[in-house]
Amino acid sequence: MTTDSANNKRIVKNTLLLYIRMLFLMLVNLYTSRVILHILGVEDYGIYNAVGGIVLLLSFLNSALSNGSSRFITLELGKKESSSLSTVFCTVLNAQLLLSLIVVLIAETVGLWFVMNKLGIMANRFDAAIFAYHFSILASVITITQVPYTATIIAHERMQIYAYASIFEVVLKLSILYLLPIVGYDRLETYAVLLFLVQLLIMSIYRIYCMRQFKETKYKFEFDRTKFKEITSFSSWSLLGNAAHALTGQGTTILLQMFFGPKLVAARAISLQVNMAANQFVNNFKLAADPQIVKLYAAGEQIESRKLTMNTAKYSFFLMLLLSLPIYVVAKPLLELWLVNVPPYTIIFLQLIVLQSLFSTLDTCFYTGLYACGKVRTNALISPLVLSLQFPIIYIAFKLGCSPVFLSYTGIAVTIILAMIVKPILLIKLAGFSGKDIESVFVPCVKVSIVAFVPSLIAAKFLSGNYLQYALLVIIVIAFVFLSVFYIGIEKEQRNELVSIIKKKLLHL
Repeated sequence: MTTDSANNKRIVKNTLLLYIRMLFLMLVNLYTSRVILHILGVEDYGIYNAVGGIVLLLSFLNSALSNGSSRFITLELGKKESSSLSTVFCTVLNAQLLLSLIVVLIAETVGLWFVMNKLGIMANRFDAAIFAYHFSILASVITITQVPYTATIIAHERMQIYAYASIFEVVLKLSILYLLPIVGYDRLETYAVLLFLVQLLIMSIYRIYCMRQFKETKYKFEFDRTKFKEITSFSSWSLLGNAAHALTGQGTTILLQMFFGPKLVAARAISLQVNMAANQFVNNFKLAADPQIVKLYAAGEQIESRKLTMNTAKYSFFLMLLLSLPIYVVAKPLLELWLVNVPPYTIIFLQLIVLQSLFSTLDTCFYTGLYACGKVRTNALISPLVLSLQFPIIYIAFKLGCSPVFLSYTGIAVTIILAMIVKPILLIKLAGFSGKDIESVFVPCVKVSIVAFVPSLIAAKFLSGNYLQYALLVIIVIAFVFLSVFYIGIEKEQRNELVSIIKKKLLHL
């Protein structure tokens, strides 16, 4: 078997495992979100997301360091230098422990002051909100210190552990639904405690697995200053980017709380929940491909690494289109069926966020090409600048009395700039990609989108009376996407190969 075939087979296998995990996780999470919204109420649900947003905003340092940690662990494994893996792992873990301490100190001082004085929480829910905030901080400590273990699992491509652990996780979260109504304490406080305990247990499972399977994850106090400088030097260029993402993601949620209250925060959180479920399809494919992109580059096979980067971007876009377009056209009945009582602005929030995700898919896939070869400095200067413009623009707009939907329009505009202009230029200038490489992604993606969108929107005008018509509409939209991808999105050789595989499968039935 050739190297390409082996790599492709591994990607497909890991993607399938991640999809099985994701399908189960998505269905249960969507169900639990509906029930939690009903049990907590719209206001408490919004408050939990708002105070949790403060902690996530303060944890942007973790996102930056985790990117560098994951890359260096994967590179060490790709170079077959297993003797240094233990040193790298322990250095990363010690750095994450220090970072978690810094986050706790900031969260319990500056962050706590902000929650108490600026978030505008109602007096009757103030104590419960503060309680939930403290447990959100504890949960963030688990997330931060988990980074090197997760990076090791991904580097070794042991994706099956995610499937097993995630099934157990959603079962635990499902059990929370039955505990909340019978526990006599405040439901928001109880919810915060139970979620923390679930995370603590799942963290323990991952760590026990790593320590038994990978000898480099057995902790000892090792701290390689040279490796740490390399990791932090690489991560420092991601710092601004992650700060900008935190500001535009969690920061805008905080703005919604400040200007419009917890009901709008709940609406935004619900739309993000559905969009996150859709994004999991794409992220699983990308998660399976990313280690191969980095390993190919580490092995000196730059052409193959670039080719895989472009293919990942194109097919990730097609996968996201396959999910986002049906969600867009049936957003209203979908939310009404799921939630029954839909908070205001949830429908338009959902429609716009799935459109933004289409462009975001290209942006994140293109970044992998820069990430693999370590050319992240320029991107770390330009992308955060573009991203961070959202926060002051949205703040001023809200101050002037603009609709909360302005938040979504701004997000789409910025994401288009990053995906269609900034990242392609950087790939060409810094990472050795050509204009033809970028064209091989943009042209089919644009053509497929136009051919799929136009007839789908026309069909939506005629099929919008009852749930049976909506179900038919979804089938029609998916068919439009499949046909446009098959005849326009993939090359003739790939199309013929796919037809040949299907024919062979049918003959063996």
